[in-house]
Amino acid sequence: MKAEKVAEALINGAERVIKGKRAFLELLVAAILAGGHVLIEDNPGLGKTTVAKTLARLVGGGKKGLVFKRIQFTPDLLPYDITGVDVFDPKSRSFRFMPGPVLANIVLADEINRTTPKVQSALLEVMAEGQVTIGQKTHRPPDPFFVIATENPIESEGTFPLPVAQLDRFMMRLSLGYPDRDAELAILEENPGRAVQDGSCGLEPVIRIADFLAARRAASEVFCHRTLMEAAADIVRDTRIHRGFILGASPRAGLHLLDASRALALVRGRAYVTDGDLAALAAPVLAHRLKLRDPRAQGDRLIREICLARIDGIKTA
Repeated sequence: MKAEKVAEALINGAERVIKGKRAFLELLVAAILAGGHVLIEDNPGLGKTTVAKTLARLVGGGKKGLVFKRIQFTPDLLPYDITGVDVFDPKSRSFRFMPGPVLANIVLADEINRTTPKVQSALLEVMAEGQVTIGQKTHRPPDPFFVIATENPIESEGTFPLPVAQLDRFMMRLSLGYPDRDAELAILEENPGRAVQDGSCGLEPVIRIADFLAARRAASEVFCHRTLMEAAADIVRDTRIHRGFILGASPRAGLHLLDASRALALVRGRAYVTDGDLAALAAPVLAHRLKLRDPRAQGDRLIREICLARIDGIKTA
């Protein structure tokens, strides 16, 4: 299957469940094809958990397909509840590793801001390096591997803000938003969330794991002109000197912006990156990594202004 057809199949399959959110699904598929992790920040009941379950069902890999694990984050969670732990076996008189839920293809970190920073940090190694170190041994999750984390932005009681180091490992922060009227009527008629849960939706794999991995390789090879690469670097650097921010984007943010732009170009059926890809991704890729000088300011708006200024500079050069 051609790489662009893989992305189209995933989006079309997900639209059977996630109604009226094609733009969101394009960005989500671009993130996972770029090998990134996604933070979905939105109000309760909008389908954040259903998104992850749907993706797991759309990729087939033999009898089992992708391994999907959900972690419900709570204040009493411990790091080894996520990563796994060495357990002593009295019969063999030796330790054996009991893998945690993070060693799966798709990990849903539900309400990630409801647990302590110590537990949140247990995800740092596996998100950045694709491995978990327990004792003196290293364990790797299956390939592909990505984390979809959710958090509720309107509640602060009983929550713990994610550390900056954690946020920087998410390629994108996305929001589903409320559906329009037609989509909401379709949700009321079909109840797609329950249908995915009980299996009555008839959602079958639309691609194989091999197709997904091939599309991921193809996304990394999408052409990006030197001028656009320089624009991406300048956008990231501008966040470090802009008066509206007290913490700018890291070099990792620049890599994520470039990788995501290549993947989004593939999702949109192109073999090359355009300035429109950069404009669409600047806020989702950069906003969650920055700290505003004025908490009342709108970070997304400031980033879009920075991005558009650089893009206009390319067009007038």
